[in-house]
Amino acid sequence: MFIGVDHGTTAIRFANRDAYFEITRGEAAEIEEETLFGRIKSELGVDRDEIKMLAMTYSMGDGIESILPIDKVRNRGLIEQTGAGEHIGGGTRIFDLMRASGVPAVVIPGVHRGSGCDLRLDVFSHGASPEKIGIAYHIYKRGVQSFIVSDISSNTVTVAVAYGRVVGAIDACIFAPGIHHGPLDVEAIRTVDAGRCTANEAFAHAGVIKDTPYETMVELINAYREGKGDAVRALDTVALLSAMEIASMVVLMEDYGVEPANRQIYLSGTISEVEYVATQIGKHLRTQVVSIGRMSAALGLSEMAKDIYNGKKDVIGIKVEI
Repeated sequence: MFIGVDHGTTAIRFANRDAYFEITRGEAAEIEEETLFGRIKSELGVDRDEIKMLAMTYSMGDGIESILPIDKVRNRGLIEQTGAGEHIGGGTRIFDLMRASGVPAVVIPGVHRGSGCDLRLDVFSHGASPEKIGIAYHIYKRGVQSFIVSDISSNTVTVAVAYGRVVGAIDACIFAPGIHHGPLDVEAIRTVDAGRCTANEAFAHAGVIKDTPYETMVELINAYREGKGDAVRALDTVALLSAMEIASMVVLMEDYGVEPANRQIYLSGTISEVEYVATQIGKHLRTQVVSIGRMSAALGLSEMAKDIYNGKKDVIGIKVEI
């Protein structure tokens, strides 16, 4: 059996071809090995010794450029532990448990400077965390060769795939905000320079929720469903700016010769499951968009694990070295 493990912003998600489940990062930080594999058995129907290959992600994945066995990965695949985002310890705990368990596992890199994507985008050090590769692979396995996928949740990240190869990505720190995280504007830069917060703290509070009275994504979505104007405006903002980010990737795709008829637009992440947002993005772009939900990364990683086990040496442009 083959399993995908997605180290997401709010949860760690596990999937195989038949089922999936998630645990919060806080819960994951305290979990014991036997409890973890007990959950995998009860939720996915797989005993530890039945796992033929597991593909997992960890944080930004910016310290590796190819898919590697977990025991060959230094520093959990990072250049350094610090960076954009909150460190809770759940992803670290799951990674270390998997490495110590002896279960066959590979680690997926993110998209970053030197990944082999369009060199013009190497002006940015980081493009996408590795779970976005899982999302993209899930779409690719549907038989789609050229597409753009925007993952919209706590933050927003967009990836372009042309002719079965990742050609570029726009990270959460660069363009469209998500619900909680977003790029630093002039006000945020001044706040950091004044010593009132760190750059990471500013990033973590630059999402659209900052201008509302709500504290969580669930509260914001519920407020939208209740017709609260501030919640509707926040989702309108996400939809507009995500559409603008997708449109910028359309420019890149056209530069690679991908015709509109051969280019599809996908949405993933928790906010992609809000029909209103998907509809608004489609209107802005004047095209059909397809939502594949928040479990798509873990599902794609499980599909990747199977293909790597069966000898695949390249995953949408990323080299496999096992």
